[in-house]
Amino acid sequence: MTLAMSWEEWACHDAVALAERVRQGEVTAAELAAQAAAGIAKTNPALSAVVEVFEDVVVDPLKDGLDPSGALGGVPFLMKDLGPTLKGRLQEQGSLFMRGNRPVADAFLTGQMRKAGLNLMGRTTTPEFGVCSSAENPALYVTRNPWNTDYTTCGSSAGTAAMVAAGVVPMSHATDGGGSIRIPAGFNGNIGLKPSRGVFSIGPNLSDISGYVSAQGCHSRTVRDTAAFVDACRGGAPGEFMPYWTAPEPYTQLIRRDPGRLRIALSHEWGDYRAMPAIVAELEKAGRFLEGLGHHVDWALPAVDLRAAFAAQTTCYISNFAQVIAGLLETRGLTRPPEALIEPMNIRIWEAGKDIAYAERHRMQGVFNTTARGFGAFFQDWDIILTPITALPTPTIGTSEYLTTSDNPDVLDWFGHLWEFFAYTPLSNLCGIPAISLPMGRQENGLPFGIHAQAAQAQDGLLLQLAAQIERALGGKWNDGRRPGVHVAAG
Repeated sequence: MTLAMSWEEWACHDAVALAERVRQGEVTAAELAAQAAAGIAKTNPALSAVVEVFEDVVVDPLKDGLDPSGALGGVPFLMKDLGPTLKGRLQEQGSLFMRGNRPVADAFLTGQMRKAGLNLMGRTTTPEFGVCSSAENPALYVTRNPWNTDYTTCGSSAGTAAMVAAGVVPMSHATDGGGSIRIPAGFNGNIGLKPSRGVFSIGPNLSDISGYVSAQGCHSRTVRDTAAFVDACRGGAPGEFMPYWTAPEPYTQLIRRDPGRLRIALSHEWGDYRAMPAIVAELEKAGRFLEGLGHHVDWALPAVDLRAAFAAQTTCYISNFAQVIAGLLETRGLTRPPEALIEPMNIRIWEAGKDIAYAERHRMQGVFNTTARGFGAFFQDWDIILTPITALPTPTIGTSEYLTTSDNPDVLDWFGHLWEFFAYTPLSNLCGIPAISLPMGRQENGLPFGIHAQAAQAQDGLLLQLAAQIERALGGKWNDGRRPGVHVAAG
């Protein structure tokens, strides 16, 4: 098959550039889809990141309602196998229990993506129900990091992280309930924005209350792609509980200007959790870089009870996931999860959370409230807080204590291990504030490492402005200009 461009040329295009070439008539949406499909075929044997390619929309991108006049008209795009549904397409949520699940309607956000012109042409891997840190169930797939396939991508946006990092697609769908956009972005060298509460729809099927912590988004390799995605896809479905809001100007315009001098706080001491020294050194390096851009940088931390916040977040996850599983069981007339089809820790989470009293949820919401107010007060004095993306380095494949295949009998202990690792990302979900992982750092093992910036609610544009300023200062060379070993342009 003759491809529209060389792999080197392909890898140099972001989504905005590809859409412009389609607009100019230099290439067709079908040619872009064919190239992306060839990229999947080239890299997926090593990475196990894509579950399915929708061959019919590779051949005919307009088949499912793509709007070719959209801002990202014709750009190939992959959907994490969790979250927004696609009419008539399988969505199996990383679970043997969900095999053959075929939703009958598009979610509202799916429609927004189609209006934006994105060609939703396949599904990427995720751990079961998006619960754990890595897409590693050998009965389904083991998704590997393109920088070094001995390591995980982390998750839960596992396959998306690998496909964007490997140059297969310029952007791909991701979701984030506690770091699932940002952590895999950080470990794979991508840009990952978790937006503020009230940006992307979760309707009509996901409970509005889930929107307290769950957010939609994408991975990309350029700031302007993330900005374009938010501009084109934001907004709520009719009747959605969440108060959806619009930015004063499109982010694609805003990011062309540098922000003013920002007050940037650094922290790696996050309640009971501390980053390893090599990771602290990467944070300090990022701080010095930002000082060089003219920003005020110092060490500071919000005055909140972080131990109580993590306990409340744990209650939220256990109760939310337990009810998700309970709902799935109810639709099939089952009284408990089948052990052969649902992973052990998810069964334990169901057991721990299925009967949680409203009084416990009420206490949890009280802590959410005080934590969010504490962060809000902090952002009266600081514009941004910068942390590492995680406290520990990327695990190797098979590191079981973070997986829902774990045999740990204690659910709270299992979550405690997660927080020791993923210390810095979950509280932005709790508070509904925006946060972004930027590929500025490097681990001792050579893998990328994300620097994590959080800002006040609705300051998504400020994070993107700062990211764009950094991108310009780096000459566009995130990850020191390096590429992973598994890449469409390699070999």
